[in-house]
Amino acid sequence: MKMQMAITGRGGQGVLFLSRILTECALELGLEVIASETHGMAMRGGSVISTLKVGPYRGPLIRSGQADLMLVLDEGSLETFFHLLSKEGTLILNAPASDSYPSIDATGLAAAVGSPLMANLVLLGFVLSHNKLFCDYPLAERVTGRLSPERFRQANLKALKLGYSFKHAKEKG
Repeated sequence: MKMQMAITGRGGQGVLFLSRILTECALELGLEVIASETHGMAMRGGSVISTLKVGPYRGPLIRSGQADLMLVLDEGSLETFFHLLSKEGTLILNAPASDSYPSIDATGLAAAVGSPLMANLVLLGFVLSHNKLFCDYPLAERVTGRLSPERFRQANLKALKLGYSFKHAKEKG
């Protein structure tokens, strides 16, 4: 298993929490994993990118054109980090609609069930439903439940499930 992924967004959107969940999933599977994060402005709303490499890699940074998967929580960060995506890579976008990439209005769905701050978990669930990750939904659900603070655990798990079931609901109807 080898996978390079970038998760981008703004401070406060949960980029780092997503990275932590995925890192823990890789470790539970016994996979090698390297994670790195870069913060823009040292406040909520600044640019954030987290890179994750699963497999036998030596360094944490992803070179241009090498990311197998990119999760974009904020459309504004797409232009800045798009160069990382490989030609064969998959980009999943948090947006109401996109003609170019698989997308889900993760922020809108999260807001509808209680908090737009859970958009990161809606997006993760959506990606898991597309089988684009090295792990599956049950593992991500277990790890999310374990890492979530008690007061947010049920809401986080609900957001993850919402994103995961979104694709399936769209296909049925």
